[in-house]
Amino acid sequence: SFEGRVEVYHDGKWGTICDDRWDDRDAEVVCRQLGLSGNPKALSWAHYGKGSGPILLDEVECSGNELSLDQCKKSEWGQQNCDHIEDAGVSCDPFTGIDLHGSKMLFLFSPANRWPFFLSLFAEGTVRLAGGHSSHEGRVEVYYNGDWGTVCDDGWTDISAQVVCRQLGFR
Repeated sequence: SFEGRVEVYHDGKWGTICDDRWDDRDAEVVCRQLGLSGNPKALSWAHYGKGSGPILLDEVECSGNELSLDQCKKSEWGQQNCDHIEDAGVSCDPFTGIDLHGSKMLFLFSPANRWPFFLSLFAEGTVRLAGGHSSHEGRVEVYYNGDWGTVCDDGWTDISAQVVCRQLGFR
């Protein structure tokens, strides 16, 4: 299943996220970062079991349009006032791809098998924005045949842009 406790990798260690201020907009960003689509749902109070090790993030407040948790308002890494009973979780719909952002990787931990699962392939046709001044703009790139490529602007219209924005989860 595509649900579980959310854990992040930062500065050489894995850790959980505290559920203070955790809501469906945060879950939307997590699901987008994992390449999962649908109707994201935030779950709190260690719904998927308590983690172990450090709690790395607290007070996460996404608008829902960010491409990754890095772009959301949040506490400083490691600054928190929580216990693992407050570990955040998400439920996402079926797999569509993934984007791993450098050294900060994200995965879901499923209580059913007690092992983390990594989604390691991008789905054909996954789009991203690159080279913009913010996460809301940039050159459109599409994943095809194992590589990222650009999109030619011949015939590109506002409707084309609206489709890409919806595919990226923007409203």
